[in-house]
Amino acid sequence: MATQPPSNLPLFYKNLQPLASALHGKLKAQSSEKASFLASTHAVPLTIDEFTIAQRFYPIVFSAGENSVPLALMGLNEGVNVFIDAEGKPLNPVYIPAYVRRYPYILARMDPSKEELTLCFDPDSELVGESEDGQPLFDGDQPSETLTGILKFCEEFEGSAQRTNAFVKELETLGLLIDGEVSVQPEGAPQPFLYRGFKMVDENKLREMNGDQLRKINQNGILPLVIAHLFSLTIIREIFGRQLQQGKVPEQAAPAPAPADA
Repeated sequence: MATQPPSNLPLFYKNLQPLASALHGKLKAQSSEKASFLASTHAVPLTIDEFTIAQRFYPIVFSAGENSVPLALMGLNEGVNVFIDAEGKPLNPVYIPAYVRRYPYILARMDPSKEELTLCFDPDSELVGESEDGQPLFDGDQPSETLTGILKFCEEFEGSAQRTNAFVKELETLGLLIDGEVSVQPEGAPQPFLYRGFKMVDENKLREMNGDQLRKINQNGILPLVIAHLFSLTIIREIFGRQLQQGKVPEQAAPAPAPADA
């Protein structure tokens, strides 16, 4: 149900180039009400600073495997997004995760041996170009007000992402993350739909924590985030209902026939 972005480039990014006035002095940021790159994406990385608002719209889960990250589920199956139409327009008013709003810009480490981060962009994106419309990224050889704002947003996102990584590591240290499974039984279906391939907080383990442990995770802000995550899981059935309404639920394999009597 939930997968991590490719290891070579982050989710959505097809290419990366460092922004430089000498090379990109004519580039402009293009505004758009569409996000075609999001239309077939079912899971988007989420930061802990977004949990409170995101849990009103999406189930929040954690990606499977190592280096787990929180994900906002926009659909339950690969290639399915019940919030965005085929052109990339929101079907209803909905919170758009910061990871999506950051695209096509990103702070990236261009030299693995250095800690320095460089503001880059995806040159293949339709959200930046040299057309007459749009906001210039450079004013001569200096960053424009628009680019300064983009850099500030990316820096804030990077800080939030680091706090999110620390949060997930703490959950893993406490042994609270387990492999998740959700069963949805639609009316008239011969068998339930099972969704796996993600992690979630173990409610039983959470209940077993002693007072000192609970007080600690409450004081350091972990407990409210865990509660937001657990509450959000009830939306999974709502997402399934939207998929059903939009005709995006995969067909079930026919149940195996009962063995014949000897």
